[in-house]
Amino acid sequence: MFDLKWIRDNPDAFDRGLARRGLPPQSPAVLSLDKAWREAQTEAERLQAERNRLSKEIGAAKAKGQDTSQILAQVAAGKDRQAAMEAVAAERSRELEELLAGFPNIPGDDVPDGEDPSKNQIVRAHGAPPRFEFAPKDHVALGEALGMMDFVRAGKLSGARFTVLRGELARLERALGQFMVDIHTREFGYTEVSPPLLVRDEAAFGTASLPKFADDLFRTTTGLWLIPTAEVSLTNLVADEILDETVLPLRFTAWTPCFRSEAGAAGKDTRGMIRQHQFYKVELVSISHPDRSVEEHERMTACAEAILQRLGLAYRVVLLCSGDMGFASRKTYDLEVWLPGQEAYREISSCSNCGDFQARRMKARFRPKEGKGTRFVHTLNGSGLAVGRTMIALLENYQRGNGTIAVPEALRPYLGGTDVINGNA
Repeated sequence: MFDLKWIRDNPDAFDRGLARRGLPPQSPAVLSLDKAWREAQTEAERLQAERNRLSKEIGAAKAKGQDTSQILAQVAAGKDRQAAMEAVAAERSRELEELLAGFPNIPGDDVPDGEDPSKNQIVRAHGAPPRFEFAPKDHVALGEALGMMDFVRAGKLSGARFTVLRGELARLERALGQFMVDIHTREFGYTEVSPPLLVRDEAAFGTASLPKFADDLFRTTTGLWLIPTAEVSLTNLVADEILDETVLPLRFTAWTPCFRSEAGAAGKDTRGMIRQHQFYKVELVSISHPDRSVEEHERMTACAEAILQRLGLAYRVVLLCSGDMGFASRKTYDLEVWLPGQEAYREISSCSNCGDFQARRMKARFRPKEGKGTRFVHTLNGSGLAVGRTMIALLENYQRGNGTIAVPEALRPYLGGTDVINGNA
């Protein structure tokens, strides 16, 4: 959401920012609705003042024994006109909020312009893709050969984009989630949270999942939404609150299932576990002082990178261009891990600084130690990491010629010392 006063004062800057997102000028429509709302509100206030004045005249007239019927008629007429103008003002305000809620965040000045991923910029790379003395397989072939990854039975249970994991792979998925959470809490200062997986409209709106992306979510018959990411639950922990500046930054992490309809993903990644309706992810959320959100963004990205480094996986950090960022983001880094089965780098984490965009929707503020009033916090979120995609990367990067999978040393304590996955457990 945007600061309406800023749009009034900087309509050209607002339009330039949205143009970087591929949108035509929007300030004329916004300012027109804003003018209509303010005019109706001003007229309603004028009518209220007039009624107050007439009420005093009625009192004075009664004190003198004068006829008040004409003044009473004026008061009644004024009351009806005031109610009508208040209704107009409320409707214009609703239309204005609905219009503003449909605009994406404006990209930061250091975000490259571009319409699609071809304009993204590689910031850095870490590690080298492994070399094999055999033709590497993808995770589907590896998992099915081990007898522990079953797409056929998952399809019978739930349809496409679901997977059944068994034995050592089910255990590996659990171990990865615990490993990630332990690193983020014990070493990086995040507080572990077990949040609700079902949220109200207000929570989904607060992080900008609604209204624009309703088709990407699953909704229950009771009106609650299954979370597409724990970002929704974690970020909304501060909704409608005024925080003390001294508690910032707040850093939360959660290991949860996530649910996405993948409405816009028809034909994309239909093979395997890359794009699922249900998957596990370790989420990172920071509630930051606005003056320090840039450094918090770099810190969060480094925390996500650390997981890939501990697991010995080759990856690169990519700065997304203005046309490839998420709706609420002002700046995003993607972490892309090397997948030998695809001979390509694929996204495994996105770390985004949303500025005050979500905070305005959630009404999340803090009270500065000095000065008066309140300020909006900045919110940041990132995957630390997507568990399923991390497992895919491990299977493909640590595969052996005989179909077994070596276990990275950092994960062995979480698997009871197991150093190889061979399908026997």
